Amino acid sequence: MRQFHLAFPVTDLAATRRFYVETLGCRVGREAERWIDFDLGGHQLSAHLVERIEDTAINQVDGNAVPARHFGLILTLPEWQALAARLRAAGTSFEIEPQVRFPGEVGEQATMFLRDPSGNALEFKAFADGSQLFAR
Repeated sequence: MRQFHLAFPVTDLAATRRFYVETLGCRVGREAERWIDFDLGGHQLSAHLVERIEDTAINQVDGNAVPARHFGLILTLPEWQALAARLRAAGTSFEIEPQVRFPGEVGEQATMFLRDPSGNALEFKAFADGSQLFAR
């Protein structure tokens, strides 16, 4: 599988660095005065400093108000459970609490949403059955 690159806006580089390194465990790559690259599961995230971020769009998914613009990783179920436990222990405020979405249906998945210090939405999910990732 090839890595992806995602650039996203942030309003505070120091807080962004702390969150992605200390909370999520990312490694820092290249950086400059107005951007930082992070390694998120082998993928390149580029946080770019901006003055403000305007993003309020949501979509209803399985009874939850899911932020329309979000990104994250698909983990194994044990990795997801460990991350959820670590985030809870750190007192993380979740946008959508860790839960199982679509129980007993095609595409059943464990999911959780949180926001970084700039308000960017992140989703981490896992499938008990990995073949369900693109199941219809």
